[in-house]
Amino acid sequence: MQTTLVSVLDYFNNEYFSAEKIAELQKSFQNAKPYKHLVMDNFLKEEFANILHDNFPLTEKLAKHYDGINENKSEGANFDDFHPAFNEIRKALMSQEVAEWVSKVTGIAEVFITNDHLGCGLHEGKNGSFLDIHIDFNIHPSKNVHRRLNMLIYMNKDWKPEYGGDLEMWNADMTACEKKVAPLFNRAVIFETNEISYHGYNKINVPNGMTRKSIYTYFYTKERADAVKYHDTVFKPRPDDALSKKIATNTKEKIKNFVKAQLRKVGIVWK
Repeated sequence: MQTTLVSVLDYFNNEYFSAEKIAELQKSFQNAKPYKHLVMDNFLKEEFANILHDNFPLTEKLAKHYDGINENKSEGANFDDFHPAFNEIRKALMSQEVAEWVSKVTGIAEVFITNDHLGCGLHEGKNGSFLDIHIDFNIHPSKNVHRRLNMLIYMNKDWKPEYGGDLEMWNADMTACEKKVAPLFNRAVIFETNEISYHGYNKINVPNGMTRKSIYTYFYTKERADAVKYHDTVFKPRPDDALSKKIATNTKEKIKNFVKAQLRKVGIVWK
């Protein structure tokens, strides 16, 4: 489907694009704690969201699989292997119309999405999946642009509180989780990515055949006033983690980030 202005907006709940709603979202984003964010239910048109849900690929079809001390999940941006609806939503999310809307509601000018796996893709986790608390890489490792915002659109119907897996937003010194957002179907979350935007989700406990699913989109800008030198994802242990995990996590992260920074200096990208 060609993403003209009309067709792009046809994918989304038009309520969010009205002037009145944009003003409301602007205020909510600026006042959100522990860092700037928005939570928007019924974000996509219901019929289109159902198509995405019903055709969400199995984890085996996703290109990357992580199973380590700090994360257990699958990830993929191999859109040609997925149902055509996923290429449609990708094109819509990458459109100028959506970029301008995101800039309006967040106040971050001239955002864009890179045309690669660090711009848009799918996340999925089977039973036992988790993603420890972290801040994200701050600069695209090969394009040298600044990561500013994450957008997650959840695709989980009939999600129950006992399944766990809430998006956790932690305070700047990693002493407390200040907000939890359940990953409910057709709920979108936008949040700022910076040096204090600690987030993740706890281990899920779901029935056989069920997974935790989301569409991710990362927005960038060419410049950033508060830029710091490049770093990769930085995981942090929770306060109640075992001492052994705290030591292992902190040691691993220091080594990983040092090695990746050195490789990047000589033109080797490992991401």
